[in-house]
Amino acid sequence: SVRSADYAQVIPDYMAELDGQHLFFLGSDRAAFTEKYGKSVYYNTAMLGNIEAAYEIFNVYQSRVDDRVNWIFEELKKEIDLTVPETYRADRTKSEWPATATDSNELWRKRLKFELVGEILNKKTSDEAKVTIKKRYERMLKNVAEIDGGNLAELYLSTVAHLYDPHSTYFSAETFEDFAIQMKLKLCGIGAVLGLEEDTCVVKEIVAGGPADLGRILKPNDKIMSVAQTGKEPVEIIGMKLRKIVDMIRGEKDTVVHLSVLPADATDPSVRKEIVITRDFVKLNAARARAAIFQVPGAEGTERSLGVITLPAFYADDDGDTDKEKSTASKDVARLIEQLKQQGIQGLVLDLRRNGGGYLSEAIELAGLFIKQGPVVQVKNFQGEIQVDTDNNEKIVYAGPLAVLVDRFSASASEIVAGALQNYGRAVVIGDSSTHGKGSVQSVVEMRQVDRTLGNARNKDGSPAKTGAAKFTIQKYYLPSGDSTQLKGVVPDIVLPSVTNLISGIGEADLLHALAWEQIPTSVFDGSPLDAKVLTPLRQSSLERQAKLEEFAYLRKNIEWFKARQEQKLISVNLDERKQQKATDDAFRKSMNAEKKLLAKNDYTFKEFRLGPPALPRIKAAKKDADKDVDADDDDDAVEEENDTYIKNDVHLRETLRVVSDAVSLGTNKAEWASNRAPLTARSGG
Repeated sequence: SVRSADYAQVIPDYMAELDGQHLFFLGSDRAAFTEKYGKSVYYNTAMLGNIEAAYEIFNVYQSRVDDRVNWIFEELKKEIDLTVPETYRADRTKSEWPATATDSNELWRKRLKFELVGEILNKKTSDEAKVTIKKRYERMLKNVAEIDGGNLAELYLSTVAHLYDPHSTYFSAETFEDFAIQMKLKLCGIGAVLGLEEDTCVVKEIVAGGPADLGRILKPNDKIMSVAQTGKEPVEIIGMKLRKIVDMIRGEKDTVVHLSVLPADATDPSVRKEIVITRDFVKLNAARARAAIFQVPGAEGTERSLGVITLPAFYADDDGDTDKEKSTASKDVARLIEQLKQQGIQGLVLDLRRNGGGYLSEAIELAGLFIKQGPVVQVKNFQGEIQVDTDNNEKIVYAGPLAVLVDRFSASASEIVAGALQNYGRAVVIGDSSTHGKGSVQSVVEMRQVDRTLGNARNKDGSPAKTGAAKFTIQKYYLPSGDSTQLKGVVPDIVLPSVTNLISGIGEADLLHALAWEQIPTSVFDGSPLDAKVLTPLRQSSLERQAKLEEFAYLRKNIEWFKARQEQKLISVNLDERKQQKATDDAFRKSMNAEKKLLAKNDYTFKEFRLGPPALPRIKAAKKDADKDVDADDDDDAVEEENDTYIKNDVHLRETLRVVSDAVSLGTNKAEWASNRAPLTARSGG
């Protein structure tokens, strides 16, 4: 719950929205604004509709930016010594603002060195690096000057909304129009949902079936640093309004956009990955479920046929598909299961990695393919009323051994399916340390719906005037057991090592003011979590493989290297030290790629099954110019592997298949059963 006193936090939160890296404001600014506005934010906003604080704080911010950029221009005229053994804290989101102007100058002296070293490491001379930085701050001045009152109102009111939870927000009329278009997915662009974090454009989500998804190079949480059109100079977009960035990335079908990206898993902030994407509409068929049968060595020395169904999203297409039937996630998965069963699969993996959710009704239907009937999800609204959503279809489409593979990008509907099947003991859940943790439901309300004067407003031509809107969190999801999926997500039965576990900013728990995890009463359902008699041997066998197989040693080396770099909060601004570190990092990545190629030779053979037309070809990454720096993990062979339908050396999928194979083996010996059914198979009674 949020009290009126909590509204004082809006002031520093709004300052941080303007100045995310805590570089321009001073500590004295925070103290002055908190003193002047902190105690009256609630009264001014809720009772008077007064948001004067938004404009005054911005005016000071604009003044600080103007002064600092002019200071930077003067500093760039001087010789800057990059031989001094100094460091800079690259991530200042949790740092205090500099207390005084003197402290601010010292901070910026190191910041400027940090930026210069980063540019020089990207194959620029010192003079070229200075020109790039000068252009960056010229662009920033222009961007700040273009911010208008509507932008500030949206930012300030969204900061107020974020006190309640990170998914509640306010849309200006322009932003609401963009949101409506995005929800319909009728936009021609790259197929990515973008957001702003501390003046930087961040990829929030890759839309299944879009150009970015087909390319497999752009990833969630990547930061887009600059955008270029074919034949034109790149434009740095740091500090630019999101609407303007989106307009630059959108465009005509079959045209090309060039992105310079700081990868989410980069350990050096100077790293840049150049990505070329051909604009297109989202293709439903590319986003549909697909399947394959993998040949996996069994414990008895024979090969087992195990199915894998990959589901990118919980979709529903009312227009029908190429089969003249309605295409939905659950119906497509059911069709694929029938094909796999005809081929005699002995076990199945449902791969929900990077599945960000979709239609709740499809999550319920899909879970129902594996259980006889019963509750799948509970929903509690803001009044405390609980609704139980149930699978009422008694038919079980697949009754055999089942595993669900998840990662930290598996969210919302994915978490409902994984959690429900885990509650019923119907599947073993495998993957990252937890799923995303988004267990809330939002509703959008237009301002015209709550204010009659806005509802009757008209433009000069008589058309209804555009109004803003607010997005509110109205419900939370709970599993049949009563556990919320909020914050904690679903914790797998078998956790696999992963770099993703270490990347901050991915999960719901990393968001400011995230809603708490909680429980409600359990619903009545015929099932229970996996018995220890089944889960313990499956987990133990997996842990033994994790300890001895080379592919897990490869994973651990990557994780340890990433963790060591991530813990290095202070980055050297000594050019020679950074060159040496870059050489070390490049050599490490190169050796890891070589090892990956060797391990990929052990991949299981597979046969693919698809619905509708043949698979669209994966978009290959453009080759780099010979004179450009090529990161060791971006060589042509490595990228080619990532563009295959099933990526090479997919350690998590390989291990999940082995766990299913172990479950099949347990099923051959009734003495190892925990009940009157084989492990991980559907109950005869429900």
